[in-house]
Amino acid sequence: MKLNKIVNTELDLEIKGITSDSREVKQGYLFGSLNSDEYIKDAVAKGASVVIVSESYDEKLPKDVVVIKSDNPAFTYAQAVAKYYGKVPNHLSAVTGTNGKTSVVDFVRQVLTKMGYSAASIGTLGLIKGNEDAKPSPNTTPNNVALHKQLKQLAEEGCSYLVMETSSHGLHQYRVGGLTYNVAAFTNLTRDHLDYHKTFEEYLDAKLILFKQLLSADGTAVLNADIDEYGKIADVCRHRGQRVISYGRRGEDIKLLSATPSSKGQCLEIEYFGQPQTIEIAQVGEFQAMNVLCALGMLAAITSLPDDVIRYIGDIKGAKGRLEHVADINGASVYIDYAHTPDALENALKALRPHTQGRLHVLFGCGGNRDSGKRPIMGQIAHEYADVVYVTDDNPRFEEADDIRNEIIPGCPGAFNIADRSKAIKMAMSSLMPGDVLVLAGKGHETGQYIKGEIIPFSDHEEVLKNI
Repeated sequence: MKLNKIVNTELDLEIKGITSDSREVKQGYLFGSLNSDEYIKDAVAKGASVVIVSESYDEKLPKDVVVIKSDNPAFTYAQAVAKYYGKVPNHLSAVTGTNGKTSVVDFVRQVLTKMGYSAASIGTLGLIKGNEDAKPSPNTTPNNVALHKQLKQLAEEGCSYLVMETSSHGLHQYRVGGLTYNVAAFTNLTRDHLDYHKTFEEYLDAKLILFKQLLSADGTAVLNADIDEYGKIADVCRHRGQRVISYGRRGEDIKLLSATPSSKGQCLEIEYFGQPQTIEIAQVGEFQAMNVLCALGMLAAITSLPDDVIRYIGDIKGAKGRLEHVADINGASVYIDYAHTPDALENALKALRPHTQGRLHVLFGCGGNRDSGKRPIMGQIAHEYADVVYVTDDNPRFEEADDIRNEIIPGCPGAFNIADRSKAIKMAMSSLMPGDVLVLAGKGHETGQYIKGEIIPFSDHEEVLKNI
């Protein structure tokens, strides 16, 4: 493809490939330096004929290398990748927020598929087409090239509707910077990723990139009216001329009136665009009710058929590892949930308390090389909302696992401190009595533990099956 087709230049130089990884550069490639100029000379030495660099870059390069300067190299590179690969599904939607992204994306894809649309989703679970099994991805939001290869393939296969999770990292690094969304949703904002963003304000600003730069001016924003940031986010959207659909107990468009636990999930009484509606859903917990309302708002905007989508919403299944009921043992129930933030853990425990006739057990850990400040907080939450607490290893990464657990334990005195997650699960399940509920939190759908640079095969689902 010619250079003038993918960046703002008159040069018609032929581009043979595009990457932001200097190790992948070949002769005739365009190299995007993103937000670091560190690897530019390496890329040029390997044959890059075009480099996208920051405005301040002043190193001398060979005369035959085209230098594209940008005040936001990551954004410029993302747009170049999008033009290089070209095809994407016709209707793009995105979900951001600390918690709930995976469930909302999965719900939307399920309903679109049930309605007969060719739909897919991309996120923490990987790529899912229609009702097919997931194809795992290492990141919630894939890198630019991996993402656009997937999008091009989906478009060529006839997929018209794609709904995506957009993480704060993916937004801040402009991995989705070359896309324009028709519909975007914001679920909530609680403590997470402060090891990366440093402050809560920077974390919010990263999320707002979706609405300030990537949601089309005539697009629709579906926003949680119950969060403190609602007013700020809504103002950003309305200033750009975007339609706002609000949901929640304070929602104007989709209002939650009540959520009553039932034997199979819960019964929701809502006001849906001015009309009273009763919905039975299989998911437990008010946070899942909120995820369903968010999905309803997105589906109404995506299809322009609000009366049709609500007929299907009660048939949705929970996303894998999202407060998923996985087993019954000795008259007790076992759930698996991805909760790895203070807010998510609290929500999971609150959701399961009404379904607990005996004791509520929780088993969890915290990830290494991530925000360490949340560790004692999560310990306190487990201590307050559960009756029995097991602290074990999650993904220690490059930290010492003992140190991580020892930072959690002060928040939950009396908790069992068991390093080996397999042994911890076995012990927790063996102690269950009729009416008890156990939730294994933190890893959800994951099938490996990250330890000292290696991924060791491990699945909470498989461990439960071993102990039934």
